[in-house]
Amino acid sequence: MPRLFMIRHGEAASGWDADTDPELSDKGRAQSEAVAREIETRLGRKLPLVSSPLRRCRETGDPLAAMWNTTARIDPRVGEIPSPIEDLKARGEWLRNFMSGTWAEGLPTQDHLDLAAWRDGVAEALLELAEDTVIFSHFVAINVAANAATGDDRVISFRPDNCSITIFQTDGGKLHLLERGREAETKVN
Repeated sequence: MPRLFMIRHGEAASGWDADTDPELSDKGRAQSEAVAREIETRLGRKLPLVSSPLRRCRETGDPLAAMWNTTARIDPRVGEIPSPIEDLKARGEWLRNFMSGTWAEGLPTQDHLDLAAWRDGVAEALLELAEDTVIFSHFVAINVAANAATGDDRVISFRPDNCSITIFQTDGGKLHLLERGREAETKVN
């Protein structure tokens, strides 16, 4: 059964209320170098890499891709939760409110944005992986995977830190949570 190593991107240079696709901060770049070394030490072998299309995830994966002389396959399904709001300041407030509830509470109010399809797409992308893989993704997407594995309906069941590694196993039909990544307090601006 494949093991999936989901890594949350490094610290971004700006938040949800300032940029839709920020680069990594200096700290985020250092975190991405550290997680590449950690994965190399932990696994000791090359695995396929998958990344969200967003810059902070691609940049987080770059050190490991360089170390393994490969490139990450981009899969939008492991990308950031889509926002129904374009105004950057209002996006942060929407996300804070949405993250504090359950999927059952949040989905019916988002009729112009199919968040259920996004959520299902995250799980589908992971279940399709037939071999051990490293995935660079986002806070809410990692929670989607963890919640699919545990049956938890909360939008947020844990708070993966930047460059933390959450490990899943899949039989192709179900995700199994093996290890939650290191947690930290995340602020949504």
